[in-house]
Amino acid sequence: MAGKFKFTPEDYQQAAIKYRSELLYLPIFGINDTLQHMTGRPGIRYAERVGTISADAQFAPYNPSRETDVDLNLDFRELRTYFGSVVANFEPNTAISTLLGTSATKGDGLITTPTARHVLALIAKGLSKHLNNAVWNGKRNAAGDTTADLFDGFDTITEKEIAAGAIAEAEGNYMKIDDEITAANAVDVAKSILFSLDPRLRSQDLYLYCSQDFVDKYNEGYLLTHGGIPYNNQYGQGAVEGSNGKLKFCPLYNKAGSKFMHVTTKANMLVGYDQMGDVENVMVKEYAPFILSYIATMFFGVQFETLDKRRFKTVEIAV
Repeated sequence: MAGKFKFTPEDYQQAAIKYRSELLYLPIFGINDTLQHMTGRPGIRYAERVGTISADAQFAPYNPSRETDVDLNLDFRELRTYFGSVVANFEPNTAISTLLGTSATKGDGLITTPTARHVLALIAKGLSKHLNNAVWNGKRNAAGDTTADLFDGFDTITEKEIAAGAIAEAEGNYMKIDDEITAANAVDVAKSILFSLDPRLRSQDLYLYCSQDFVDKYNEGYLLTHGGIPYNNQYGQGAVEGSNGKLKFCPLYNKAGSKFMHVTTKANMLVGYDQMGDVENVMVKEYAPFILSYIATMFFGVQFETLDKRRFKTVEIAV
């Protein structure tokens, strides 16, 4: 069947040029199951300073002669995106056969005949799987060959900030749970996290970024301890008990095996990429008979906007 659809290298090259923006965005779109709980920052090429500015000025009873020197507190961090590249060799007929065997060409009527554009999109979207996996545990290695080497993920950043002392109990943005988490204690663990939060952090709409395993254990424990309570009318709990629905669970498959949970706002979890400049590119070249190379470059990186205890807390757990 695949033999019915033949495209020349020029067809792929033209598709790469015509649909450059779409193809560059597909890896970002593909990590939406994670990115939807974070804040995307487009237009970041290499580095940008992010953070918060606060001042301690305050109102007092009217006095026209009162003057106050204001101390500005600047908490800047660097959101760095790293320039990455990929050269993916592919055999066009095999790619077309893959498309013909997927639901993309059946039922919905959106795609009836695969095109060169669809083949390139299949490759581009496949890149997102590795970006998703590296969002937490990526570790920058300029000499590396994988997406996990491209940038520091959130867990890696957390480890470095703990080592530097910026995340610590003394800072109010760190706690450690030494006991193994089970269904018997998961509810108590979640409540201990909630009760430990700075009141200003606790008052906000928050996510508890964690593994699905932790949420499963919480739900099992909640069922055992709250089964007879009238308001417990469902098995899956969306938020930590006692948080007034403000501390929501955010279980992510790429958090599996992580030794950290994070409590913060969606706005504090920054994912940087470019998508707005002309340095990122997509092209197709033919270097061998029957084999084409999908060549792309892009910027990507993540960062916490602030580590201030009023907006952030890390929980280290035993794994």
